[in-house]
Parts: sequence; C-alpha cells; structure tokens
Amino acid sequence: MTTTSKRMNIFERYLSIWVAVCMVAGVALGKLFPGLTAALSAMEFAEGSHVNVPIVVLIWLMIFPMMLKIDFGSILQVGRNPKGLFIVMFVNWMVKPFSMFVLGWLFFKIVFAHWISPDQADQFMAGVIILAAAPCTAMVFVWSYLTDGDPAYTLVQVAVNDLLMLVLFVPIVGLLLGVSGVPVNYDTLILSVVLFVVLPLVVAYIIRRTLIASHGLEWFNTRFVALFQPVTVVALLVTLVTIFAFQAENITEKAFFVVLIAIPILIQVYFNSSLVYGLMKLFKVPHNVASPGALIGASNFFELAVATAIALYGPGSGAALATVVGVLVEVPVMLSVCTICNRTRHWFPATHSAKQI
Repeated sequence: MTTTSKRMNIFERYLSIWVAVCMVAGVALGKLFPGLTAALSAMEFAEGSHVNVPIVVLIWLMIFPMMLKIDFGSILQVGRNPKGLFIVMFVNWMVKPFSMFVLGWLFFKIVFAHWISPDQADQFMAGVIILAAAPCTAMVFVWSYLTDGDPAYTLVQVAVNDLLMLVLFVPIVGLLLGVSGVPVNYDTLILSVVLFVVLPLVVAYIIRRTLIASHGLEWFNTRFVALFQPVTVVALLVTLVTIFAFQAENITEKAFFVVLIAIPILIQVYFNSSLVYGLMKLFKVPHNVASPGALIGASNFFELAVATAIALYGPGSGAALATVVGVLVEVPVMLSVCTICNRTRHWFPATHSAKQI
C-alpha cells in the first residue's frame, strides 16, 4: 500500500472511482428518467438565464465549507516567501488561461476539425477556457498535504487567488471567448462570479470572524467546520450525478468527444504544473512551497467552471461537457503530479524529511 493511500481518507483515496460511479448513475438517470432530468434542467432563476437552481444550491454546499477555511489575515504572511506566491499567480493568471486558449484552438479548430463541427469546436473552446480561468480548488489542501507542502503558504495562495478571481475571472473569460468568436453574456458571467465566489466568500468571512471571536479558532476548526465535511462530500456526489444526467445524451452519443476534450486539458495540466515547478527550482524556492505551487498551478476550481458553463450555455451544452471532462481527469492527474513532486524532492534544498507516495 502506498503512502498516498495511508494519508487520504476513503473518499479522497477513491475519488476517481466515485466520479466514475456518479457518471454511470447520472447517465442512467438521464436516460431512464428524461422527464425528471428535463424538469431539473428547466429550474432556472429566470427564463432563458440557464442559471440552474439545483446546481446553485449544490455548488454552494460544496464551496461554502472551503470558504470557511480561508483566513484572509494570512495574506499578511506573503512576505515570508513572496517568490513562490508571485510565480503561482503569474502562471495562474498570465499563462494558464492563455495557454489553454492556444491548446483549445490548436486541437478543436485544427487537429480535431475532421471529427467535430465548428459549433462544437466553439462550445468545447468555451468550456476549456472557463475551466482554465478558474484556478485552484479545495482539493489543493489535500494535494499540498500529500507533498508535505507548507500549509500556511497554501492557505495564503488560496486566499490571494480568491481575491484575484473576483476581478480577473470575468475580463479574462470575456476576452478569450471574444477572441474565439464565442458569444458571451456578460451579465450572466458576472452573475456567476457573484453567486459562486462573492456571496459565499462574504458570508463565510462574516461567519468565520463572528464564531472565532465568540468560540475561539480551535472550536471553529475542529467542531464547526468539521460539521460540513459530510455535507460537502454528499453535495459533490449529487452534483456530479446531476451534471452527468444533464449530459446523458452527449456522453452516450458522443463519447468519443470526451476523449478529444481530455487531450488538451491533460497537456495543459502537465504544462502548467511543470512550468511552476521549474520556475520554483530556478528561483531556489523551498520544496514545501514549490510542490503545492505546482499543484495549485495545475488544479481548477471546477465547481465554479461547471456552474459558469451551465449558466452561460445550458446544462446540455458542449461547454458544460468540457468542464465535466475536467472533473474526470483532475484527480488521477493531480495524484501523478504529487508523485512526481515527491520523487524530485532532492532537486530542492532540504526543509524536512522526505516522504514518498
């Protein structure tokens, strides 16, 4: 048994299997009960808005506990190792979305042009752009833990990243979709950020500050936040089932597209993680900062990406399918990046004893 298995709980350890089970269950639900799926899909905040009510509720249940963990006071610790943070921010926001745009254009518009229509290419482009422009996820804390990453650094990066997302997500997505020739509703795009980043972040901040002041930090982390762990897991699994039910027709009739979409996403993940890791080594950043940096540079806030794609183009769109494929490939790929980081620990100055995955 590997160290990864010993360190991860049963849900995290077998997340790829859970995702596969949810995919099968969701597709079966969509095929066997099309009326129910259609009714769920039609539950929108406003007619034609595509902002799906069940998805909003489920996404909130997933990301709200993550937001509770964010201590914005930790941003004051940026001075401890600014090089690591600046490298990750540079790759996250100046390289990642644009490299995904280039890869999406290369594969969907040229390499795969014989197998997909121009409209499908535009939809897939939109999906991977949205995915790449939503960096970082709650699972980063798990990846950082598996590589003995500095937890304080990881927390700082997540906090800074969420603040940057408030101002950069909309303009970057809008710019790249516009260059791609894909129509984008800015009102819906802004609404997605408000619903899935701004509101949960503000509410979580207020609750965190209030409860820590009244009950203390230890109680907040060990008692209050812990209450949400099973809720988060169930919400994630139900969200996956719902999304795959919405995508039942696309997945069963166009399964080949899933493979095509996965190719540029995989290349982009390894490219960005390698770039961050290489820059960390070049600038002599310690391994316990370099390893989570590489993982943060490669991972995605897939909850936001999926919700935004559905809000903009609908639950059965090619854009939504592309973000779902990102969910499918992320866990096994990120585990492989963890393994690479641990096995190359000797490239960096020693900070503490090495552990292998």
